[in-house]
Amino acid sequence: MGLGNLFGRREESRAVSYQSVWGAGGDWNAMRSWTGNTVTYDTALTLATVYACVRLLVDDVSTLPADTFIRKDGNRVPFRPKPAWVTEPDSGYSMADHLGEVVLSMLLTHGACIRVYRNDVGDVVALVALDPMLVEPQRNRVTGEVEYLWDQRVTLSARDMIYLPMLRRPGTIKGVSPLDELKQSLGMASALDEFAARFFSGSSSVGGVIETQAALSPDQAKVVKDAFEATHKGTRKAHGVAVIGGGSKFVKTSSDPEQAQMLESRRFQVEEIARIFRVPLHMLQVAAPGVQSYSSNEQNEIQYATHTLRPIVSRIEAAYSRLIYPADAFLRFNMDALQRGDIATRFAAYSTAMQSGFININRIHRLEDWEPVEGGDVYRVNLANVDLAAAGLTETKIKVDMAQRLVLSGFDPADTLAALGLPAIDHTGLPSAQLQQVEMVAPENPDAVYPAK
Repeated sequence: MGLGNLFGRREESRAVSYQSVWGAGGDWNAMRSWTGNTVTYDTALTLATVYACVRLLVDDVSTLPADTFIRKDGNRVPFRPKPAWVTEPDSGYSMADHLGEVVLSMLLTHGACIRVYRNDVGDVVALVALDPMLVEPQRNRVTGEVEYLWDQRVTLSARDMIYLPMLRRPGTIKGVSPLDELKQSLGMASALDEFAARFFSGSSSVGGVIETQAALSPDQAKVVKDAFEATHKGTRKAHGVAVIGGGSKFVKTSSDPEQAQMLESRRFQVEEIARIFRVPLHMLQVAAPGVQSYSSNEQNEIQYATHTLRPIVSRIEAAYSRLIYPADAFLRFNMDALQRGDIATRFAAYSTAMQSGFININRIHRLEDWEPVEGGDVYRVNLANVDLAAAGLTETKIKVDMAQRLVLSGFDPADTLAALGLPAIDHTGLPSAQLQQVEMVAPENPDAVYPAK
């Protein structure tokens, strides 16, 4: 039993009944497509492409790591203690389980509806995803405030409900249901699936009419028909040789699936549904020409993360951040986790970032869930790979090398130092290594070789 049940929530059924649709302002006739197939919250998932798209989006969003942060002096730092509902929205429900229900509702209905349960002091103790078919957004006729009618019997205020539509028309409260708007495309896909199933389960491979010159009684016609179907009906008996005696002949009347463009239509419906959910075709295992190339897949996955996942994640972050106090604290999903599978690319990016000086070793360890190391909080600069505090040494070394070359080329040492902005340094008086080997100079009497100034 979850916390929602302790606060009086009863378990909700996902089945769509006539009463639930009528209560939500829907109509069975309005949900039927021109093909005659009804498109509902439940029947949409029976389409393989819809199921694949929804499952992909649900898995990708629900498995993203989530944490809470707060901004201090313009810097983002972890917010602690982290609210318990970020890890466990409801008793027995992980954040991944909860987000799976939320994303599913966002994709297939007018919007996700999450009831917020609070304790006596107003703190959030549980988040429960409700069946959106039982929730109707509306405005209070007296106050004008947005409220939600749940199960035709409970009115919830905006404070006790998170409403997440994917699309909403201007001036309206209720979100746009993709099943209502795209019922013709989804109905066509459903009709094609039904036609294919009926064709392969019940049709004869050489379907048509058996013509005979003799007059047959109904019983005799049935015997001929049953005998023919016993030999040729069904996929296991397809493509057999038909032998008909008694002056009879078989006249083919049915069209071939390829001639009826059934296969092409089914392929088009896969692309159509993928376009609806903004899912790249290669993620649906589509092997069309040009779909499976490595370069196009890489770019498609970048666009998938940017244009498909980011809008969903941003809506959830904005809505759930309003539940965190103080107001400058917020919830954030780590979208970088989508790239964790490519270890070579990830480590190459870490190396470039560390050498460029804008990330340190311990930051990398935190991203990888590793233990921090001593001295790992120090930032380093490119090439020299030294502490930022000692970055000036690299510049000084370059200037000293330039001064050495100028002096050896005959330039005055004092003028060289002044030109390079180096301070004047007193000389010991010893000759350079080019003029006198150091080992020939007695340390206790250097004047014996080269007089000091």
